[in-house]
Amino acid sequence: MASPSGHRSMVIRLVVIVIGMFGFGFALVPLYDVFCDITGINGKTNASAAVYTAPEVDESRQITVEFLTRTHTGMPWEFRANTKRIKVHPGELTTVDFYVRNPMRKNFVAQAIPSVSPGEAALFLNKTECFCFNQQPLDGGGEATMPMSFYVDPQIPDDISYFTVQYTLFDVTARADELPNADNPYLNRAGRSD
Repeated sequence: MASPSGHRSMVIRLVVIVIGMFGFGFALVPLYDVFCDITGINGKTNASAAVYTAPEVDESRQITVEFLTRTHTGMPWEFRANTKRIKVHPGELTTVDFYVRNPMRKNFVAQAIPSVSPGEAALFLNKTECFCFNQQPLDGGGEATMPMSFYVDPQIPDDISYFTVQYTLFDVTARADELPNADNPYLNRAGRSD
């Protein structure tokens, strides 16, 4: 039979292991985000605007970019890409529009989260303007057209000729910063697009 000091030592070790495992679980999320940012795995894109420096356009290649949209469960907005698919030359600055409509009477604030498939293509998608950079308030019954300007880096590997950009729209009303519609460049004060 083990001594009481042996039991106490074992309990202390087990408590330290449990606390360590709990702490490691919390550390995994930021570590995973850093890993995804570096490698492009999981299709994560940059959360800030790229600067378009007018790289040389590679007219010998075309990349097909497909745009998909969806709303998260419980999000009542209508959300769609006005351009479903487009062919672009690497280095060419392109703008596509997305349409949103809030059919409810209640005001909502949304946040769009992008992902790219295959994930490696995310490293070569450079957004110079995107509605996904900011929260999007929309009054009940309001609608808006929101642009996304981007270019595909000319260094994109030759084996990537097609990729998909998907935006998922989340309801962040409960957590949103108090942004009046005047702060949203895509909406006028009535909550409708210009």
